[in-house]
Amino acid sequence: MNIRATRLALTSTLFMGTLLMSSCSPQADTQNAGPQSTPTPDATTSSTVVNIETIADNLRAPWRVTVLPDNGYLVTERDGYLQHIGNDGARTEITGLPDDIYVEGQAGLFDIILSPDFTESQTVYLSYAQGTSDANGTAVLRARLVGTELVDGKIIFRATPSKDTNAHFGARMVFLPDGTLVMSLGEGFAYREAAQDKASHLGKIVRINADGSIPADNPFVGVDGVRPEIYSLGHRNPQGLHFDSVSGTLWAHEHGPKGGDELNIISGGKNYGWPIATTGIDYNGAMITPFKSYAGMENFVKDWVPSIAPSGLTIYRGTLFLGWDGDALVGGLKSRDLRRVDLEDGKFVREYILLEGLSARIRDVRTAPDGSILVLTDDATNGKLLRITPK
Repeated sequence: MNIRATRLALTSTLFMGTLLMSSCSPQADTQNAGPQSTPTPDATTSSTVVNIETIADNLRAPWRVTVLPDNGYLVTERDGYLQHIGNDGARTEITGLPDDIYVEGQAGLFDIILSPDFTESQTVYLSYAQGTSDANGTAVLRARLVGTELVDGKIIFRATPSKDTNAHFGARMVFLPDGTLVMSLGEGFAYREAAQDKASHLGKIVRINADGSIPADNPFVGVDGVRPEIYSLGHRNPQGLHFDSVSGTLWAHEHGPKGGDELNIISGGKNYGWPIATTGIDYNGAMITPFKSYAGMENFVKDWVPSIAPSGLTIYRGTLFLGWDGDALVGGLKSRDLRRVDLEDGKFVREYILLEGLSARIRDVRTAPDGSILVLTDDATNGKLLRITPK
């Protein structure tokens, strides 16, 4: 089913007239361009001095970095390429990618994660925009990495319904301790009301088994008219997803419109509000909703007004950066920096700004096994894989 010609009707008159469609292009949404609202006063430049090592450069719009057991790296490039990068920076292009990757605007090749049994199975999972400009959606490919080739590829999930926009795919993935896979899905930019529609995958976080089947304990299994993969709803475009094994917490962040980016703790069955509740406004200055919070919907842990356009997320559990344990590291596309969000018992304390001297859009951030921080900068022809350590 394609939703190009339809818009979902909200049955409650409470929201009629307030849920306005944006007049800006989907590409502008990535950058959160334009004047913003009053800045929040709780972000200060970090006093931590760091070393910045360039592992690889000249990457084409890199989207995700994953560390391999041999300490090499897999890096996806949005234009439809997958690179193996060695510790010495040497790179090899991985072949065997699907031939139906839709590349346009924000669409392309997105995330890559390793199966929990990767050492034995060599299984990887990739998310990408599948389809055409008229009918596309976020898909998950399961395959085995044999040498420099992906083999035995199989699509195990495809977001439904298809859409006709080239923006808001979500597409971040992470495994939970029980072996299930969760993935974020954007609402397609033009279909914000779909985030509240349980018959649609758009604007949701979904949870599936490693083979694509449905976990029996998903919150909406057996409910008529509801997609059984849905784990949580009311999301706009979540591009950060991380499971913190120490606290047992699933974290996500998502892009707001003009303001209203959010960092959230994700729980099964919960509703995170979009577009009924947000601290953001529309790109043309119009009110999206009168509500910054709403009864029965989850409140954010931290929001950003103005937007930083968050992308990439890790909860730091290394030992190199003292005092950072349990804090969130968030890449900023619009803000062109790295944010350290000081968290205590799941609550926001303060925010610190790092790497602003790079003036680079940060697409991904990960904690390496040695406690260093891996960062991908977003550039069409000269994206970089950086390793950050304390000086």
